[in-house]
Amino acid sequence: MTEEQTTADVPANAKRVREEDVFDVDAVTRWLGATAGITGTPEVRQFAGGASNLTYLLRYPDRDLVLRRPPAGAKPASGHDMHREFRIQQLLAPAFPHVPAMVGLCTDPAVLGSDFYVMERVHGTILRGDAEVSLTPAQTGTLCTRMVDLLVELHSVDPAATGIDEFSRGPGYVARQVSGWTRRFAKARTDNVPDFATVTEWLDAHQPDDVRQAVIHGDFRLDNLLLGPESDTDPAPLRPVAVLDWELATVGDPLMDLGATLAYWVQADDEPMMRLTKRQPSDLPGMLTREQIVQRYLDATGLHTDNWRFYEVYGLFRLAVIAQQIYFRYHHGQTTNPAFQDFWQLVAYLEQRCRRLIAE
Repeated sequence: MTEEQTTADVPANAKRVREEDVFDVDAVTRWLGATAGITGTPEVRQFAGGASNLTYLLRYPDRDLVLRRPPAGAKPASGHDMHREFRIQQLLAPAFPHVPAMVGLCTDPAVLGSDFYVMERVHGTILRGDAEVSLTPAQTGTLCTRMVDLLVELHSVDPAATGIDEFSRGPGYVARQVSGWTRRFAKARTDNVPDFATVTEWLDAHQPDDVRQAVIHGDFRLDNLLLGPESDTDPAPLRPVAVLDWELATVGDPLMDLGATLAYWVQADDEPMMRLTKRQPSDLPGMLTREQIVQRYLDATGLHTDNWRFYEVYGLFRLAVIAQQIYFRYHHGQTTNPAFQDFWQLVAYLEQRCRRLIAE
């Protein structure tokens, strides 16, 4: 990274560590000293947000680091594989310089009780759904096209040349995703949501072959990008400097990755229920539409599909399953967060949206 590392600024979402997420700072300090030669005890803050792994800011007088670890009781098989996150970013960095620099991976349970890793902090701005953004439509368009081009750049990385092909399960990625998300929905279904039978049967019957094998992010969104200023004289956050949250990254079909990305892309003319899913300012004047993003991506990659509807339905179904998994936890009292109590309505809406697309 060329971004200058300072500790003068503290992210607004770096808060006091929640009591249930406190860890042994002294143990981490000893480990960092022994493995990376980093001395001193850091000030620790916790990044708010996120429903999966826990992320902390470690502030030293001359640098900032970031620590990632799973929540208490989580197992790697449940999507909290720290070794995987660390390894993919480490392998990817020489070919895709938009990942934070890795500092070290700890697999000794005696330190924190679970695997964790530490990386350099990259300074930048994250545009979330409720962000107040002062960009002209032209600037917004520039930001959007750069986001698409960044995904194209990632998908152009050769998995074999970087060693990331160690995570490949070979051809059949599309089929594995369809069957896998279908199983996850069946396991998480509650009696107040549709069974999605029409949708899953259609996906199963219309799935294409993999277009090719590529490094895919799995959760590529605008709010997973760190943005830097356009230039020394222009502070507008238009320049992607890092991609975050690599826990779902793997080797698979790039069009499936694009379909998953666009399921979160809310446009200004979308229906009210769809707009409730907004997690990024994708509806600002100047943003590309989903159709325009697909066309720019296909033009840039040289890929072709006569079956884009499949990828669109897949992305929305995948989003429905994720929402249903969260609602399942609320429904069964595993979380009391009131923000999740109406997720079943979103799931029902997404089923209707999928069926409308199928019927077109």
